[in-house]
Amino acid sequence: MIMQSKSNIVIGRILGYKRGGGRQYNNKVLIKVFIDSKNIHKLIGSKVIAKDSKDNTYNGKIVKIHSTKNTVAIAHFKPNIPGQLIGSTVSIFLLK
Repeated sequence: MIMQSKSNIVIGRILGYKRGGGRQYNNKVLIKVFIDSKNIHKLIGSKVIAKDSKDNTYNGKIVKIHSTKNTVAIAHFKPNIPGQLIGSTVSIFLLK
């Protein structure tokens, strides 16, 4: 299940904010990545771009792999993404 184009862009879907220890981390987001599970570790350091309905762009970076089996990564955004973007698609630009 690989959704990758010739220009090294992978598609992902925002699952929600990272949570734990009785709090929610609004600057870290869990992203389900549609890529083969063997290649998920190659995403660390890749740039992530999320766009909302008003064409605002939010830039982030994949900092950690959350689940190899389910291909879920953790991305750090600055500024934080709004809650309305949960469930939307993001573009991940692979490193070369």
